[in-house]
Amino acid sequence: MATEHSVAAPSGDQTRIHNIGYRAYDGPRLGRAYARRSLYSQSLRGAYGLGRSVKSKVLPMLLFVVMCVPAAIMVAVAVATKAKELPLDYTRYAIVMQAVISLYVASQAPQSVSRDLRFKTVPLYFSRPIETADYVRAKFAAMASALFILTAAPLLVLYAGALLAKLDFADQTKGFAQGVVSVALLSLLFAGLGLVIAAVTPRRGFGIAAVIAVLTISYGAVSTLQAIAEAQTAGTGAIAWIGLFSPITLIDGVQSAFLGATSAFPGGVGPTDGEGVVYVLLTLGLIAACYGLLMRRYRKVGL
Repeated sequence: MATEHSVAAPSGDQTRIHNIGYRAYDGPRLGRAYARRSLYSQSLRGAYGLGRSVKSKVLPMLLFVVMCVPAAIMVAVAVATKAKELPLDYTRYAIVMQAVISLYVASQAPQSVSRDLRFKTVPLYFSRPIETADYVRAKFAAMASALFILTAAPLLVLYAGALLAKLDFADQTKGFAQGVVSVALLSLLFAGLGLVIAAVTPRRGFGIAAVIAVLTISYGAVSTLQAIAEAQTAGTGAIAWIGLFSPITLIDGVQSAFLGATSAFPGGVGPTDGEGVVYVLLTLGLIAACYGLLMRRYRKVGL
């Protein structure tokens, strides 16, 4: 508690010196690791509106439900009809629902970083025992974790439904594992791209529009060019290389080359093993580049 001591001045009856005796904090210092974990957990909760207003919860929770409902319907159909297999492969689910995933990234990536930039609170983080790398890693990990929850939850619904429908356990477990690997890679890539784009501007509206443009428009443009190339017999070899220019087709190419997935490319022909290596290297390179760009951005902001 603060104590106040009044000391009379040598001259003048109304002159006083106030000694405010604030007690120093002598409790435990939890350090950088605790601050990093706290920032991660709060950012992850914020990605679903937890701990925020009801209005902030509506869109992320609605998108989560939209992601899971088709999986539940597929399970119900498979159980009711006693189907031999699920209507959609695990690895194909995120590709089909890519518009919902892109909308989630566009809405939540700016929420994660734009407000800190807009209200100039980033230097306050760095005034504590936390460094630029801690902030970037916590934000990156939180966004990737939120995306993984969004994309892996419907796969879990499909897997549970497949077991209830008494489909082959080994085949379903293998497909589920492949799907989890695919959405984990997708979550890292989309989180990095979304945060980098959102960190460019403190205006949340601009960040949302930019993320949608990069993730959605690029996919539409690449799909159109691939369809044109597929229609021209001389251009079919270019389909795989065109797929390098969109985040979602990058993931599609990686999983069709190495995870046994059916490609969503026109004609259903994915990249070869050699082309798949290029897809993997480019995907990992983009994730690393996003991390590096975020580090560079926040070193400047934190000065």
